[in-house]
Amino acid sequence: VGPSFGWDEPTPAKPKVAHIKLAGEMSEGTISADSPRAEKDLHFVRERLAKAAADKAVLAVFLDLAGLECGFGLLDELRDAVSGLRKAGKKVVAFSSSGESRDILVGLEADEFWMPESAWMMLIGVRSEVYFYKEIFDLLGVKADFLKVGDFKSAIEPYTRTSLSEPARRQMAEMLDDFFNEAIVGGILRARPAGKATAARVKAAIDKAPLSARDALEAGLLDKVGYRHEARERALQLAGKDATMVEDYEKKKTPEIDFSNPFSLLKALSPPKAKPGKDPRIAVVYAVGQIDTGKSGVGLMGSKVGSDTIIEAIRQAEEDATVKAIVLRVDSPGGSALASDLIWAELKRCKKPVIASMGDVAASGGYYISMAARRIVAEPSTITGSIGVFGGKLAYGPVLEKAGLRTEVISRGANAGVLNSGKPFSDSEREAMTKLIEETYRQFLSKAVEGRKLAGKADFTVDKLSPLAGGRVWTGRQALANGLVDELGTLDRAILLARDQTDLPKDKVPEVLRLPKAGSMLDSLIDFDLGLSGSIGKVQADWLMGALSPEFRRASPLARIVPSFVGRASSLLFYATLEGH
Repeated sequence: VGPSFGWDEPTPAKPKVAHIKLAGEMSEGTISADSPRAEKDLHFVRERLAKAAADKAVLAVFLDLAGLECGFGLLDELRDAVSGLRKAGKKVVAFSSSGESRDILVGLEADEFWMPESAWMMLIGVRSEVYFYKEIFDLLGVKADFLKVGDFKSAIEPYTRTSLSEPARRQMAEMLDDFFNEAIVGGILRARPAGKATAARVKAAIDKAPLSARDALEAGLLDKVGYRHEARERALQLAGKDATMVEDYEKKKTPEIDFSNPFSLLKALSPPKAKPGKDPRIAVVYAVGQIDTGKSGVGLMGSKVGSDTIIEAIRQAEEDATVKAIVLRVDSPGGSALASDLIWAELKRCKKPVIASMGDVAASGGYYISMAARRIVAEPSTITGSIGVFGGKLAYGPVLEKAGLRTEVISRGANAGVLNSGKPFSDSEREAMTKLIEETYRQFLSKAVEGRKLAGKADFTVDKLSPLAGGRVWTGRQALANGLVDELGTLDRAILLARDQTDLPKDKVPEVLRLPKAGSMLDSLIDFDLGLSGSIGKVQADWLMGALSPEFRRASPLARIVPSFVGRASSLLFYATLEGH
């Protein structure tokens, strides 16, 4: 056999089907890639979907949907990512046996959506239920003494009223209308424009739900009735002959810990090594959780956005020569006005362009910190606005007296007991607190107007903003129509907008630096907060949350916006409950 001159033709890669499972509560932040939570982190999930879209060997994707939980804002992100798979030419088959609403809304973005015949489709709409505690407090002798600015600032109503006020009822109804008509019905029609579903048919199906799989198929909300193995086989069939299934495609592997080996344990507890950057990049600073002073952390009440931690991250991005612009990713119902203002001031100091990107919620303090950006990008279903202020305390002195606890107070200063939870505010205390709240609201309005003018809305004034404020909340769609945000889009869109504010190449997706840096397992244990520190008012709120029903705490569009009563006038928070099924 003589020598060969020329090149061997490369053996074509066998077609693949990327298997990606979406299950449980979806979140976002700056966890490390090897964390057990990475598979439920929006960044890593979208990264996996993007890799499948770019992988030439992947011809089809099998989405295994198993009880996905998230707000409508993050749902917008996931639906956009699945739509991106189809735009990249991939065939997508989705399967769900849970029949939960999030599974359905993501599944309908696929080419084919499957459910087994024994499953129930639980697309039953959205429902709001507010629990009122005033009569219970009256029985106990507890006085909820709160002050607020804004008719729509309804966070305190469960503790001061026995029913919703007219403004609170109206804004909740309008938000439910938006979620129902746009996020659910409109989302289905946008995903299936060529199908037999119409708005009337979709609404009629929802009104008849729960539906059997067969009825859902007849209503146009399902493509195939079959079992998981049949849906998998269909995905392989769409990928072509000899296609293979790649289980848990691009899923980050969690390192195993050998507890008998102290060095293995120390390695797991140590923080991940940061990779120094060389190429120009965009910094994404995550503000996920309730805003408060101090360091960020995780506790029984969920994630905390600590002003010290966020300011440090902003400064790191500002001082890093490789970082050309900053994207502030906000998923927060608000919290402390002081902490929000400190973060806002640090963002204003930045010489680099700042773009805000809103996730599930960017309300009250979450909107406050976004005001420092040149442009605000919201998800269509983001909950935002809530420009208003309240503060106060629960006075439970009579309860302690009934238990036999007596107190005797000696004080100097007319308002020395303003934070004391034994009694409601005195006249002079109420006057001082009212002035603080009104001044905080004035600052909120003026800085919101300043932010809107920075974004190019020169005609924005306090008079124009006032009807949109007063504690009123809006969806991203409504906020765009009212000029409170500048564009609807995903985090990726905000990153591209930030890139366009720099000299980075316009035809290339920039590298991203995620901040604050991901902590170690040891950091999480040290920073874990039982929620028992700080003001007495905060302890009361934590006790109340512990008594709330599991249904209240479910991950639905508004259910994760929890009450926090900080015993000072600087509390900035919107609160409501909304169960989405």
